[in-house]
Amino acid sequence: MEKKSHNAQDVRAAMADMMASKEVFRQAVSYSFEYMDGVSDRPVFPEQKALDGLAAFDEPLPETPGDPKQILSLLHEKGSPATTAQTGGRYFGFVIGGTIPAALAARWLSDVWDQNAVLHVASPITAKLEEVCEGWLVDLLGLPQGTASGFVTGTSVATFCGLAAGRNALLEGAGWDAAIKGLFGAPPLRVIVGEEAHATVFKALSLLGLGSENVEKVPVDGQGRMDPARMPELDERCLLILQAGNVNSGAFDSFAEICPKAKDAGAWIHIDGAFGLWAAGSKRFQNLTQGVDLADSWSLDAHKTLNMPYDCGIVLCRRREALAAAMQASGSYIIYGEERDNMLYTPDMSRRGRGPELWAALKFLGKEGVGQLVDGLCDNAALLAEMLRERGFRILNDVAFNQVLAACETDELTQKTLAAVQASGECWCGGAVWKETQAIRVSVCSWVTTRDDLERTANAFFQALKTVTMG
Repeated sequence: MEKKSHNAQDVRAAMADMMASKEVFRQAVSYSFEYMDGVSDRPVFPEQKALDGLAAFDEPLPETPGDPKQILSLLHEKGSPATTAQTGGRYFGFVIGGTIPAALAARWLSDVWDQNAVLHVASPITAKLEEVCEGWLVDLLGLPQGTASGFVTGTSVATFCGLAAGRNALLEGAGWDAAIKGLFGAPPLRVIVGEEAHATVFKALSLLGLGSENVEKVPVDGQGRMDPARMPELDERCLLILQAGNVNSGAFDSFAEICPKAKDAGAWIHIDGAFGLWAAGSKRFQNLTQGVDLADSWSLDAHKTLNMPYDCGIVLCRRREALAAAMQASGSYIIYGEERDNMLYTPDMSRRGRGPELWAALKFLGKEGVGQLVDGLCDNAALLAEMLRERGFRILNDVAFNQVLAACETDELTQKTLAAVQASGECWCGGAVWKETQAIRVSVCSWVTTRDDLERTANAFFQALKTVTMG
């Protein structure tokens, strides 16, 4: 017993010394700067030597406390080389954005604060910043005044939240309280989606007990946009899910045509806008989002087009009380107040505050900066598509936003070329099946990407195709 107490005291003393000297934090900053300075010059995907180096982490849980300097050194020496260079200019996978410096710096500071964003009484600063961000986002995206926001991990959870609010609101309209009675014996609801709905939509529907078997899928056009002429008759029992940015083609549904009819029918309209909804912040591309203000809920990611550090998903809901009711929690120890209590709008209670870095990003960019950011990504996508065409690739989509679908003459050649591109280390992107055709999916989503990065990427594609073709 005495030995355990003594060891515990030693650990506390060691941590107190670290806090006092700040040496371990200076070491971390030094490594961070080293990583920043080299990320653009290293292979975009880790080389095999770096992947093999991860074996250094395979060990039993230590019996005794370790040396923090050695721990950080191991993490940097073996961990940093095994990261993908997502913050560089030639990473084009999974619609992953870069990192705005002001937001990253704010993230560092707020990590030191280590605030639990659950309630205003737990952290007034995170409550205030998320409240401010809510108002700014409503203004930037052109949404109805009073729209509520919740800050979650990503669009997967944001979509879940928006659809939960919609499900419960529709059932309430049918005289059924889902929060009390659950779904057993509940009036049936209808779910209407486009044939190109994102996988996260179906995940959310499954978690919400709505399943996928009875979902009504609306045919889409050649770019993945829902065909308004083939929309089924809607009513007050319908959850209608639209897209602002098809995950493959980047195309947007026709909100201006679909939403008024759905609204008149009493349907709940949710817009999945993970990366595309940010088009509303661009004067050049906001026409793509005309009519989104008629929806009832929206989901999007700040860590995609807005280039926030991970993670920051956002759910927005026209009816504040509907979102709060769907996310409700109670307990004698929960101290609600007059100010914003963040847990009312998310599934989480304890979570980190996402407001500080989002506030810093939006304050740094302003409306003009957001527009410039969106325009730059779209311009780079269009330019890269043209570069690839010049090098013999087919472009399968209309490059309406920041997504490019490239292909070779045959599916087999496309797949082999993609593998060669990924292995080159010059850039990284993923694959997709588009209209039964194998494609290379390029998501241009980082502010860091330069024309030189685009040239190097296009040349890497050409070299990969040449190598595969010549054997």
